[in-house]
Amino acid sequence: MKRIGVIGGGQLAWMMGDAANKLEVELIVQTPSIQDPAVAIAHDTVLAAIDDADATKVLAAKSDVITFENEFVDLEALSLLAKQGVCFRPRLEALAPLLDKYHQRCYLRDLGLPVPQFFAVEQQEDLAAKIADLGFPLVLKSRRHGYDGQGTFIIRDLATLQEKLELNQKNPTLFLIEEFVPFERELAVIAARAVDGEVVIYPVVETQQEQQVCRRVIAPADITPEQVATAEAIAYKLLNSLQFVGVFGIELFLTTDGKILVNEIAPRTHNSGHFSLDACATSQFEQHLRAVCGKPLGNPALQCTTAVMVNLLGYETSVSDYQSKRQQLAAIPQAHVHWYGKTESRPGRKLGHVTVLLENHNPAMTSEIVHTIESIWYFS
Repeated sequence: MKRIGVIGGGQLAWMMGDAANKLEVELIVQTPSIQDPAVAIAHDTVLAAIDDADATKVLAAKSDVITFENEFVDLEALSLLAKQGVCFRPRLEALAPLLDKYHQRCYLRDLGLPVPQFFAVEQQEDLAAKIADLGFPLVLKSRRHGYDGQGTFIIRDLATLQEKLELNQKNPTLFLIEEFVPFERELAVIAARAVDGEVVIYPVVETQQEQQVCRRVIAPADITPEQVATAEAIAYKLLNSLQFVGVFGIELFLTTDGKILVNEIAPRTHNSGHFSLDACATSQFEQHLRAVCGKPLGNPALQCTTAVMVNLLGYETSVSDYQSKRQQLAAIPQAHVHWYGKTESRPGRKLGHVTVLLENHNPAMTSEIVHTIESIWYFS
């Protein structure tokens, strides 16, 4: 039986549990807290911070191969383990250009992929000249450790930007600045690449964000065949350029003139692919384990006409399992409720998700289902 070490023990690792059983592999998780979701499904656990390379050495001794639930790792320390023969999938060289968002942007640009205009914030003195071409509003981003909107700020004037950067001097963070893209919609695509170079791509989806956190996903996105082909070509180019092994999430902007730009990429399973657990022949989580184990990749096709995924985000600070609301959600026809088993709720925290499968493509019905789910979840 193959033993897979997973760095990170949140819901993304937890959702690998059923796939691990199906593929007869054991998951060993490195995570800081016994309360983390994946502890419940892990064969064994190394309780330590995910950037603790000494703990990863212990994880490696228990595992045949190591993969990642998230990318907040110490690559320099892990590279010493790789030199000692530890097998990482994806390989560390594939992660290296992606973890700093400025380096990620440069990598995408140098590959010839379409991205917003951007530059690194190095000195405040030359800011006015640099942003003259971009204009306001613009986007200020932390280069490391930002996710779910954390570390991302919409800036509307030079005074606000300078104030933000001055506040930052107390706890210095590296930033980049990007043009604000007046997009029509946000899209995403999940792709996977195997050890032998085989690539499979899931349907392109529409993602709907609120306060820069993914709230809903509609699969497939209602876009043209040419736009689908563009998104797929971006995925192929990225995965093959990086020689990536595993599942990869790509967030995209669809601009008002019909063009597609790359927003951000995540070298792991991704929130925009959760619909695949119930809607696809092979979920993104099974696909990732297949790739990491060196198995043939599975079929990513939708098994229904449309899937609607709604994140269940915390809206209060409390300790509750929301059993009554979950029962109401489960009663929706063709609904599948996934509850991550987190013991505490706080505003914005991802506590679970609901996917509803539809046999018709009907935007009005899709909107009605979203309204029903959110009315149950967010209102008494």
